[in-house]
Amino acid sequence: MKNLIVSTLYIIISLISIELFFTSCSEDELQIQKNFPFEVQFLPVQKYIAKGETVEIRCRIIPTGNYAGTSYSIRYFQPNGAGNLRLFNDLPFVPNNVYPLSEKEFRLYYTSESTVSQSFDIRISDNMGNEKKLSFQFDPSNIVSL
Repeated sequence: MKNLIVSTLYIIISLISIELFFTSCSEDELQIQKNFPFEVQFLPVQKYIAKGETVEIRCRIIPTGNYAGTSYSIRYFQPNGAGNLRLFNDLPFVPNNVYPLSEKEFRLYYTSESTVSQSFDIRISDNMGNEKKLSFQFDPSNIVSL
């Protein structure tokens, strides 16, 4: 009789232990980090630009972690002056339109279309809601044609 009680208690304790093990690993408690803030680095660019001149802006997105499902996009707005911004050989961006970035390292090309001071903002976003703003300002070139 004593062996029967001990065996029953052993079975009950084993079942409770198994249940606790599986419920402690539930999906509600398992969290995978997907949201990693990022920084954007760019090489220094020239300050002066002439009408028709193009400036290269080399950029690199540096996330604080890595999640394979992260995607990045870019948009720009130009409050002063006139010009166009594009990725390598792509068509110029339309201001405030969102364009996907396929790489974390990329080159932008800004071409001046005016003789006055120009400024524009670039916003780089990821699909997790993080965003970085870069601002650029160019003054008219003091080059005089003879």
